Amino acid sequence: MYRLTCLSLAMSASLMAFALPAAAADNNDRFTLRLGAMNVDADGVLSGATQVLGEDIGFSEDFDFGSKEVVPRVDGVFRFGNRNRLIFDYFQYDKDQRATLGQDLSYDDITLPAGSFAKGKVKFQLASLMYDYSVVDTPTFTMGLQIGAEWAKLEGNLYAEAGEYSYETSNSEDGYAPVVGLRLTATPNEHWLFNVQGQYLDADWGDFGDYEGSISRANAIAEYRFTDNFGVFAGYDWFKLDVERSGSDGLLGLDQRFKGPVAGVTFAF
Repeated sequence: MYRLTCLSLAMSASLMAFALPAAAADNNDRFTLRLGAMNVDADGVLSGATQVLGEDIGFSEDFDFGSKEVVPRVDGVFRFGNRNRLIFDYFQYDKDQRATLGQDLSYDDITLPAGSFAKGKVKFQLASLMYDYSVVDTPTFTMGLQIGAEWAKLEGNLYAEAGEYSYETSNSEDGYAPVVGLRLTATPNEHWLFNVQGQYLDADWGDFGDYEGSISRANAIAEYRFTDNFGVFAGYDWFKLDVERSGSDGLLGLDQRFKGPVAGVTFAF
């Protein structure tokens, strides 16, 4: 009878061990840092509107930056409670493009000689710091609502040469604004983590000068932990910069998208 009772207790304990969810990959992490890279495909639409002699004139032109670009990607999480997190991330895109005339180009009495070129460079940076509160918190699934601040900076430079003549101009704009977001995280066992996030910023909420519009972002990653402190991740990131600027000469708009796969390593403590 005694042996039967011990056997029954042992079987019950084993069944409970299998039935209970395994420790989630981030349940015990106070700080998580993900260092990676993003293979960015950038494309956009440049538009404008103005008036000439009382007539409305507008244009809209698709453009891209040619080949894809591998850029750095950094994000991290600091947990200071069961439901409380600080989430930060940083993204940078830096790309230049050059076009060269293969033969002379004439317009009226002006001739641009072969070999004339124009070189443009654009740099976009985006960084955010958000407070995340888990409105749903279970051993294998959490859903967080986010609020925080986001900083964005867009820099452009153009240099052109035609024979003995040259032209150069540059511009840089930056600002910050409140951002809101949503996070979904699933941790089915101690090795795997699946995370989906989305954020939204309206330029009218913050300090973006004469600019109006919005910045949207969505990303998803799958992470595998080899140990409690080290793992790898892969996923997909998407940004959309949709802004307009009004001036005395008219309206200039930029609808720019950055998208591509991401991969990197995770360090947790």
